[in-house]
Amino acid sequence: MRPSKRSEILDAALEVVETGGVTAVTFESVAAAAGVTKGGLLYHFPSRDALVHAMHVHLAERWEAQLEAAAGTPWESTDADDRCRAYTTVAIESATRAELLLMLDASADAHADADAVCSGVIRRWAAPAPDGSAPAPEALDRFVARLAADGLWLHDALGGPPLDPEVRRLVAARLADPRVAPETGTPPAGATGTIEAEPATATVTVTESKTETGTETGTSDTTDELSAGAETP
Repeated sequence: MRPSKRSEILDAALEVVETGGVTAVTFESVAAAAGVTKGGLLYHFPSRDALVHAMHVHLAERWEAQLEAAAGTPWESTDADDRCRAYTTVAIESATRAELLLMLDASADAHADADAVCSGVIRRWAAPAPDGSAPAPEALDRFVARLAADGLWLHDALGGPPLDPEVRRLVAARLADPRVAPETGTPPAGATGTIEAEPATATVTVTESKTETGTETGTSDTTDELSAGAETP
């Protein structure tokens, strides 16, 4: 489906922010970037504030569409694990300069309504901080994955060395499910539920050496499993 003229204008406005910052957003700069007249821009956005607010909504809607695509279903049909996997998967994409600058702009008191738009997406999809001093392990795991996914999203923007796209994919897959194989980024075949460590079995290896008249006649290795309460010879 061809994007609407309004969406094209908003995409052009994001490009203006990417190159010049939020303060570079004017009717003239956005109209030139979108290839429309100033009158055509005013038809959709009667003021600069309306344009900037629409940019925030545009980004939030795009982000939520990516999350729904990653989950394979709308938010209402997901569970906590579905949302965690979707959130970490979308973190594969590095934050753009426009996204970061608009995030800072939304935190300003003058744009509290824009901050609410983004916060709504976070509230629906991001794992919440666990409650209480003894949170459920599953809830804590999802929250840790969320924090790590946020770090992955911000990595390049914070000056980290650019990550290879395949490394980003594997990191996001590992965050979504710690059981993924590093080589493929997929869980092992038949893996379901939570991971439980198997109890270790203590073993001891005894090597016997027998000699006759100074000549070694043979050696044998035996492995005995030690059980609780066994007497030591």
